[in-house]
Amino acid sequence: MSFVDALPQMKPARLRARVLAEWRGLPQTPVAQDRAVSVADGVAKLMQTLGLGERLRAESVLSAWQEIVGEFVAKHATPRQLKDGVLTVSVLQPTMHFELERNWKRQILDKLKKRFGARTVREIKFRIG
Repeated sequence: MSFVDALPQMKPARLRARVLAEWRGLPQTPVAQDRAVSVADGVAKLMQTLGLGERLRAESVLSAWQEIVGEFVAKHATPRQLKDGVLTVSVLQPTMHFELERNWKRQILDKLKKRFGARTVREIKFRIG
């Protein structure tokens, strides 16, 4: 790794020491690469290796439901499960079921696909109950 490549990764004090050492002609020590990862990335990778990646995606979709559909719809419709790309949603009233199925289904599905990807949520099924 060249000196210029290491610049964005170094802390100011270490960068200053390295520049002074290079200017003085001292031997250079190799820069250790920063291999730190965020906790979210580490947990996601662990869940994938344990075969629980689908479950992690399902939980993220279910927890984002109110933000995606709004408070009013979230009070009347609750997501139950995400299995094989099909999100099953329980709806309290038949009129709300009709409204969601006929008028809002495409918009909600587009928002879910935009946020989580087209492969995560492919279809929504509304069920009364």
